[in-house]
Amino acid sequence: MAVGLMERAGHLPGLPADAVEWRTLTFRRGAETLDVAVPVLSEAQIAELAARVRTNVRTYLQSRTVAEIAAAIDRAVARLLDRDDPWRQKAERLLPLVTGYDAEMVRLGLTGYLKTFRGPELRKFVAEDFANPAVLDDFQPMPKGGFARAFGPELLLHVWAGNVPGLPLWSLISGLLVKAGTVGKLPSAEPLFAGWFAQILAEIDPQLADCIAIVWWKGGDEAAERAWLGRADTVVAYGGNDALEAIRARVPITARFLPYGHKISFGMVARSALDAGKAGPAARQAAYDVARYDQQGCYSPQTFFVERGGRVSPREFAGYLAHELDALGSKFPRRPLSMGEAGSVASWRNAEETKGFADPSRALLGDPAGSWAVAYTDAADGLSPCGLNRTVTVVAVDRLADAVPGLAPYRAFLQTVGIAAAPEELFALAGALGAVGVTRLCALGRMTAPEAGWHHDGRFNLLDLVTMTEIEGSAERAADTFAPYTD
Repeated sequence: MAVGLMERAGHLPGLPADAVEWRTLTFRRGAETLDVAVPVLSEAQIAELAARVRTNVRTYLQSRTVAEIAAAIDRAVARLLDRDDPWRQKAERLLPLVTGYDAEMVRLGLTGYLKTFRGPELRKFVAEDFANPAVLDDFQPMPKGGFARAFGPELLLHVWAGNVPGLPLWSLISGLLVKAGTVGKLPSAEPLFAGWFAQILAEIDPQLADCIAIVWWKGGDEAAERAWLGRADTVVAYGGNDALEAIRARVPITARFLPYGHKISFGMVARSALDAGKAGPAARQAAYDVARYDQQGCYSPQTFFVERGGRVSPREFAGYLAHELDALGSKFPRRPLSMGEAGSVASWRNAEETKGFADPSRALLGDPAGSWAVAYTDAADGLSPCGLNRTVTVVAVDRLADAVPGLAPYRAFLQTVGIAAAPEELFALAGALGAVGVTRLCALGRMTAPEAGWHHDGRFNLLDLVTMTEIEGSAERAADTFAPYTD
C-alpha cells in the first residue's frame, strides 16, 4: 500500500495561501508518494508580489549591511547543517523521494554543499569580487579619484534548473549579498529546497525573507514568464541552450540577462599520478566525480584523458575506474532512470560496442544490466558526450597537451577539468586549457564541489549583478564651492 505525503512549495510574502491557486506535482519512489502543491499566480498577483518585493528592498534590505545579511544567511545554513533540526530532517527525508537520488548521497552532498555558504565562506564570495566589500554598503574612495557604490537590482529573477538538489541556493545567496530583491522560479523536478530556505530565513529575519518570493509556473507558460520577465531588472537563468534562447528572446532590452547553459567537463590524469600507489586513489576520486548526482551537473566529467608512460597504463586505469564505479554502485545506488535517460545510455553503449567490433584497441567495461559503464580507447579520440548516468570514456594520449587542440571546437561549452598532475604540468596545462575556454581546474574528487567564490563559467557571482554609481572627482570638487565654509 502506497504511503502518501504532502508538502507545499514556494514562499509568497503578503499573499494569503487561500487566495492562491495551487497545482499538485506528484513524485513516487517505491511505495512512497509525495504530492507537492506549487503556486499558480494570476497576473494581478504577480504584479502585487513584484511590487511588494521592490518595496521591501527599498525600505529594509538596502539599509542593512552586507555583514548583517551574511549573518542571517549563516544562521539559516547552520539550521540546515544540523541533523537534529526539523528542516534538515525534512530535507533528508523528502529530497531523495523527489529527486530519486540515493538518500546517503543526498545527505553527504547537502552537507558538503551547504558548508560553502557558512559565514567565513560568504566573506570569500564578497572579497573575491570586491577589493573593498564596503562598496556594497556606502560610497567608497576609488583609486582613480572620486567615490563609488555598488547597487544590486531591486528585482532579480532567477529561473532555476532542478537537476541537482539545492542548486538554487548559489544564485539566491549571491543575490542577497548584493541586496537584490529575489524572485525565484522553482524547477518542477525539485520544487522544495529554495522555498524551505526562504521559510527558514523568515524564522530568523522576517523582513529579510519578505524581500524573497519563491514562485512557480509551468514550463512553456509564456504569459506567466513574460509577466515576470517584464518586471525584472536582471534575469539569471539556468537550463538547456534552447530554453535559454527562448527566454533571451522575451527579456526586455532594458534588463540584464545572465544565462548559464549546457557545459561539458572532463578529467586529465598525468603519468606522474600513475604509479602503483597513486593510480588507485586517483581512480577512486575520479569515480566519485562520475557517480555524484549521476553526472547531472555541468561540472560532472564525461571523459578522462590519461597519459601513457606511467607504471599504470591508461587501459589499467580504466579498469581501476570501473572497479571503483562498481563499488560506488553498491554504496550509492544509481537513481531510477526515465525512459529517455535509459535510451540515451543504451544508445551510447551500442555506439561504443560497434566501435569495438572494428577496433580491437577499444573496450567497453561494465555489465549491460549494470548501473555504470567505462569505454576505453587507444585511438586519438577527442572530447565527446557520454550517455551520462555513470557512463564515461577513458582516452589514452601520449601527452595530456596532445588533447588540448582537439578541445578548441568546444570552446563555448567547456567548463571544469579535474586534474591529477605535478605542479609544473598543472600550470602548463592550465594556460593551454584556459586558452581554449576551460574556466575551472580542480583536483579529482572535487569536480562537483566548487569552492566558495568560484567564477561560474568564468564569470563573477556578484559583480555581474551590480550597477556602479560613481561620484566623480569633479562633482566632489564642485561641491566644495557650495559649502558654508567656502570663502
